[in-house]
Amino acid sequence: MSTKKIYLLRHGQTDYNLQGIIQGSGVDSSLNNTGQWQAQRFYEAYHDVPFDKIYTSALQRSIQSVQKFIDKGIPHEKHPELNEICWGNREGTYVSPETDHSYFAVLQKWQEGECHLSIEGGESPEDVAARQRIFLDLLLSRPEEETVLICMHGRAMRIFLCVMLNYPLHCMDIFEHHNLCLYILHHTGSMFSVHRHMDIAHLGE
Repeated sequence: MSTKKIYLLRHGQTDYNLQGIIQGSGVDSSLNNTGQWQAQRFYEAYHDVPFDKIYTSALQRSIQSVQKFIDKGIPHEKHPELNEICWGNREGTYVSPETDHSYFAVLQKWQEGECHLSIEGGESPEDVAARQRIFLDLLLSRPEEETVLICMHGRAMRIFLCVMLNYPLHCMDIFEHHNLCLYILHHTGSMFSVHRHMDIAHLGE
């Protein structure tokens, strides 16, 4: 029976994270000094794990978060299917509950099950899940990759966890995230299970 251990990581902090500005798939920001520190701390904690493959999104903040593992010579692939959700006309803007009622109304609708809705010009959770399933099929078609590191993005990671665990997409907010947080999942032939949930012990927080 084919088994896999998946280390699923959110990228480190960017200045946009710090400022509360939405990034999405259309803003290709870099890690800031804190994000680089977080990446270093994760590397120090997990550099002995025998990863067979590293997968990242096509965005540089996800690649930079695991660059030290890539530099070790671990095979690495970039997949746009792992990119953050596209937030449409809100990408690159600051949002707050006090001033951006329509944005937060869409987030509320997602929690109520209307995951076909999107921010104007952006993707819906259903759109993101559809592209992620393409990547998941590829991942599961490679039984020789038993221990895998995946680095991606906050909202996309919530959706991907629902996809892997066969949860309804409206449950995505139960999966908390933090910059450079870790989920560990095992796949044993037919299903995934979560063995570590939003772990930030490596950050000392």
